[in-house]
Amino acid sequence: MAEDEEESLFEAPPLAEQERMVEAILFATAEPVTVAELNARMPHGCDAKLALEELTKRYEGRGVSVVRVGESWAIRTAPDLGFLMQKETVETRKLSRAAIETLAIVAYHQPVTRAEIEEIRGVSVSRGTIDQLLELEWIKFGRRKMTPGRPVTYMVTQEFLDHFGLENARDLPGLKELRAAGLLENRPPPGEDLGDDEDDDSQTELFEEPEEEEAHER
Repeated sequence: MAEDEEESLFEAPPLAEQERMVEAILFATAEPVTVAELNARMPHGCDAKLALEELTKRYEGRGVSVVRVGESWAIRTAPDLGFLMQKETVETRKLSRAAIETLAIVAYHQPVTRAEIEEIRGVSVSRGTIDQLLELEWIKFGRRKMTPGRPVTYMVTQEFLDHFGLENARDLPGLKELRAAGLLENRPPPGEDLGDDEDDDSQTELFEEPEEEEAHER
Protein backbone atom coordinates (compact mmCIF):
# COMPACT_ATOMS: atom_id res chain seq x y z
CA MET A 1 0.00 0.00 0.00
CA ALA A 2 2.83 2.33 0.91
CA GLU A 3 4.48 1.57 -2.42
CA ASP A 4 1.30 2.51 -4.32
CA GLU A 5 1.14 5.80 -2.43
CA GLU A 6 4.79 6.50 -3.29
CA GLU A 7 4.25 5.79 -7.01
CA SER A 8 1.12 7.94 -7.08
CA LEU A 9 3.24 10.95 -6.17
CA PHE A 10 4.78 10.83 -9.69
CA GLU A 11 2.68 11.79 -12.68
CA ALA A 12 3.35 9.71 -15.81
CA PRO A 13 4.60 11.70 -18.84
CA PRO A 14 2.21 12.11 -21.78
CA LEU A 15 2.00 9.12 -24.13
CA ALA A 16 3.78 11.04 -26.89
CA GLU A 17 6.69 11.64 -24.53
CA GLN A 18 6.74 7.97 -23.58
CA GLU A 19 7.00 7.09 -27.27
CA ARG A 20 10.03 9.38 -27.55
CA MET A 21 11.63 7.67 -24.57
CA VAL A 22 11.05 4.21 -26.02
CA GLU A 23 12.35 5.40 -29.38
CA ALA A 24 15.52 6.78 -27.80
CA ILE A 25 16.19 3.58 -25.86
CA LEU A 26 15.66 1.30 -28.87
CA PHE A 27 17.76 3.53 -31.10
CA ALA A 28 20.70 3.65 -28.71
CA THR A 29 20.68 0.00 -27.62
CA ALA A 30 22.50 -2.53 -29.77
CA GLU A 31 20.55 -5.52 -28.44
CA PRO A 32 16.75 -5.92 -28.47
CA VAL A 33 15.03 -4.69 -25.29
CA THR A 34 12.12 -6.28 -23.42
CA VAL A 35 9.04 -4.39 -22.23
CA ALA A 36 10.11 -4.99 -18.64
CA GLU A 37 13.51 -3.44 -19.33
CA LEU A 38 11.87 -0.45 -20.96
CA ASN A 39 9.54 0.07 -18.00
CA ALA A 40 12.50 -0.17 -15.61
CA ARG A 41 14.29 2.65 -17.42
CA MET A 42 11.30 4.93 -17.82
CA PRO A 43 9.63 7.13 -15.12
CA HIS A 44 6.99 5.69 -12.79
CA GLY A 45 3.58 5.31 -14.35
CA CYS A 46 4.83 4.81 -17.93
CA ASP A 47 3.31 2.07 -20.04
CA ALA A 48 6.11 0.84 -22.33
CA LYS A 49 3.84 -1.71 -24.01
CA LEU A 50 1.32 0.93 -25.06
CA ALA A 51 4.10 3.29 -26.13
CA LEU A 52 5.59 0.50 -28.26
CA GLU A 53 2.26 -0.12 -29.97
CA GLU A 54 1.92 3.55 -30.87
CA LEU A 55 5.55 3.81 -31.93
CA THR A 56 5.19 0.75 -34.18
CA LYS A 57 2.25 2.35 -35.97
CA ARG A 58 4.17 5.61 -36.40
CA TYR A 59 7.06 3.82 -38.07
CA GLU A 60 4.91 1.88 -40.55
CA GLY A 61 6.10 2.50 -44.11
CA ARG A 62 9.26 4.31 -42.98
CA GLY A 63 12.89 3.42 -43.71
CA VAL A 64 13.20 1.78 -40.31
CA SER A 65 10.58 -0.08 -38.30
CA VAL A 66 9.96 -1.22 -34.75
CA VAL A 67 10.02 -5.01 -34.77
CA ARG A 68 9.55 -7.74 -32.22
CA VAL A 69 12.50 -10.09 -31.73
CA GLY A 70 11.33 -12.97 -29.56
CA GLU A 71 10.16 -11.33 -26.34
CA SER A 72 12.12 -8.16 -27.06
CA TRP A 73 11.85 -5.14 -29.35
CA ALA A 74 14.29 -3.34 -31.62
CA ILE A 75 14.53 -0.77 -34.38
CA ARG A 76 15.60 -2.37 -37.64
CA THR A 77 16.00 -1.35 -41.28
CA ALA A 78 12.88 -1.98 -43.34
CA PRO A 79 13.26 -5.42 -44.99
CA ASP A 80 12.81 -4.08 -48.52
CA LEU A 81 15.66 -1.61 -48.00
CA GLY A 82 18.20 -4.12 -46.71
CA PHE A 83 20.18 -3.97 -49.95
CA LEU A 84 21.16 -0.37 -49.12
CA MET A 85 23.01 -1.58 -46.04
CA GLN A 86 25.39 -3.79 -47.99
CA LYS A 87 28.93 -2.65 -47.51
CA GLU A 88 31.77 -3.24 -49.93
CA THR A 89 34.92 -4.34 -48.18
CA VAL A 90 38.37 -5.21 -49.40
CA GLU A 91 39.69 -8.68 -48.77
CA THR A 92 43.42 -9.17 -49.14
CA ARG A 93 44.79 -12.56 -50.10
CA LYS A 94 48.10 -13.87 -51.35
CA LEU A 95 48.65 -15.87 -54.48
CA SER A 96 50.35 -19.25 -54.24
CA ARG A 97 53.79 -19.74 -55.75
CA ALA A 98 52.18 -21.79 -58.52
CA ALA A 99 49.82 -18.93 -59.43
CA ILE A 100 52.60 -16.33 -59.34
CA GLU A 101 54.91 -18.40 -61.53
CA THR A 102 52.10 -19.10 -63.97
CA LEU A 103 51.24 -15.40 -64.08
CA ALA A 104 54.86 -14.45 -64.72
CA ILE A 105 55.18 -16.98 -67.53
CA VAL A 106 52.02 -15.68 -69.19
CA ALA A 107 53.31 -12.10 -68.87
CA TYR A 108 56.71 -12.86 -70.40
CA HIS A 109 55.69 -15.41 -73.02
CA GLN A 110 52.20 -14.29 -74.08
CA PRO A 111 50.34 -15.55 -75.94
CA VAL A 112 51.17 -18.89 -74.30
CA THR A 113 49.32 -22.19 -74.03
CA ARG A 114 48.88 -24.27 -70.90
CA ALA A 115 51.23 -26.91 -72.31
CA GLU A 116 53.90 -24.27 -72.85
CA ILE A 117 53.43 -23.00 -69.30
CA GLU A 118 53.93 -26.53 -67.97
CA GLU A 119 57.02 -27.00 -70.16
CA ILE A 120 58.59 -23.79 -68.83
CA ARG A 121 57.71 -24.50 -65.18
CA GLY A 122 58.60 -28.17 -65.39
CA VAL A 123 55.46 -28.88 -63.36
CA SER A 124 51.88 -29.54 -64.36
CA VAL A 125 49.50 -26.58 -64.00
CA SER A 126 46.23 -27.25 -62.24
CA ARG A 127 42.94 -26.01 -63.61
CA GLY A 128 42.39 -24.20 -60.32
CA THR A 129 45.48 -22.04 -60.81
CA ILE A 130 44.35 -20.89 -64.25
CA ASP A 131 40.79 -20.33 -63.01
CA GLN A 132 42.04 -18.20 -60.10
CA LEU A 133 44.01 -15.90 -62.38
CA LEU A 134 41.06 -15.63 -64.76
CA GLU A 135 38.73 -14.83 -61.84
CA LEU A 136 41.09 -12.09 -60.66
CA GLU A 137 41.03 -10.76 -64.25
CA TRP A 138 44.81 -10.77 -64.39
CA ILE A 139 44.94 -13.09 -67.40
CA LYS A 140 42.52 -13.59 -70.27
CA PHE A 141 42.01 -15.95 -73.18
CA GLY A 142 43.97 -15.14 -76.32
CA ARG A 143 43.63 -16.50 -79.82
CA ARG A 144 43.80 -20.22 -80.37
CA LYS A 145 47.15 -21.38 -81.64
CA MET A 146 47.31 -22.69 -85.20
CA THR A 147 48.70 -26.03 -84.11
CA PRO A 148 47.12 -29.49 -83.81
CA GLY A 149 44.21 -29.30 -81.39
CA ARG A 150 44.01 -25.49 -81.70
CA PRO A 151 44.94 -24.95 -78.01
CA VAL A 152 43.80 -21.74 -76.37
CA THR A 153 46.41 -19.21 -75.36
CA TYR A 154 46.59 -16.88 -72.36
CA MET A 155 47.59 -13.23 -72.09
CA VAL A 156 47.78 -10.68 -69.30
CA THR A 157 44.99 -8.12 -69.00
CA GLN A 158 44.92 -4.35 -68.75
CA GLU A 159 43.96 -4.80 -65.08
CA PHE A 160 47.24 -6.66 -64.53
CA LEU A 161 49.25 -3.86 -66.13
CA ASP A 162 47.37 -1.21 -64.16
CA HIS A 163 47.92 -3.07 -60.87
CA PHE A 164 51.68 -3.13 -61.33
CA GLY A 165 51.90 0.33 -62.88
CA LEU A 166 52.99 -0.94 -66.29
CA GLU A 167 52.17 0.73 -69.58
CA ASN A 168 52.56 -2.52 -71.48
CA ALA A 169 54.13 -5.96 -71.10
CA ARG A 170 57.47 -4.65 -72.42
CA ASP A 171 57.84 -2.70 -69.18
CA LEU A 172 58.03 -5.90 -67.10
CA PRO A 173 61.16 -6.27 -64.92
CA GLY A 174 64.05 -8.37 -66.17
CA LEU A 175 65.22 -11.76 -64.94
CA LYS A 176 67.59 -10.19 -62.40
CA GLU A 177 64.72 -8.29 -60.81
CA LEU A 178 62.60 -11.45 -60.72
CA ARG A 179 65.36 -13.43 -59.04
CA ALA A 180 65.86 -10.59 -56.57
CA ALA A 181 62.15 -10.75 -55.78
CA GLY A 182 62.48 -14.49 -55.15
CA LEU A 183 60.28 -15.50 -58.08
CA LEU A 184 62.80 -17.72 -59.84
CA GLU A 185 64.51 -19.27 -56.82
CA ASN A 186 63.98 -22.75 -55.41
CA ARG A 187 63.49 -24.32 -58.82
CA PRO A 188 63.10 -28.14 -58.73
CA PRO A 189 66.29 -30.10 -59.34
CA PRO A 190 66.59 -31.68 -62.82
CA GLY A 191 64.54 -34.85 -63.07
CA GLU A 192 62.55 -34.23 -59.89
CA ASP A 193 58.80 -34.36 -60.47
CA LEU A 194 56.81 -32.12 -58.13
CA GLY A 195 53.47 -33.29 -59.49
CA ASP A 196 50.45 -31.06 -59.73
CA ASP A 197 50.78 -27.54 -58.32
CA GLU A 198 47.57 -27.76 -56.29
CA ASP A 199 49.59 -29.06 -53.33
CA ASP A 200 52.01 -26.12 -53.45
CA ASP A 201 50.92 -23.88 -50.57
CA SER A 202 54.10 -21.82 -50.33
CA GLN A 203 53.98 -18.07 -50.88
CA THR A 204 56.30 -15.68 -52.75
CA GLU A 205 56.40 -12.15 -54.05
CA LEU A 206 55.93 -10.79 -57.56
CA PHE A 207 57.11 -7.40 -58.75
CA GLU A 208 57.16 -6.17 -55.11
CA GLU A 209 53.38 -6.70 -54.96
CA PRO A 210 52.53 -10.05 -53.31
CA GLU A 211 48.88 -9.43 -52.57
CA GLU A 212 45.76 -9.00 -54.68
CA GLU A 213 42.74 -7.10 -53.45
CA GLU A 214 39.17 -8.10 -54.21
CA ALA A 215 35.90 -6.45 -53.47
CA HIS A 216 33.06 -8.44 -51.64
CA GLU A 217 29.75 -7.73 -50.49
CA ARG A 218 28.68 -8.30 -46.98
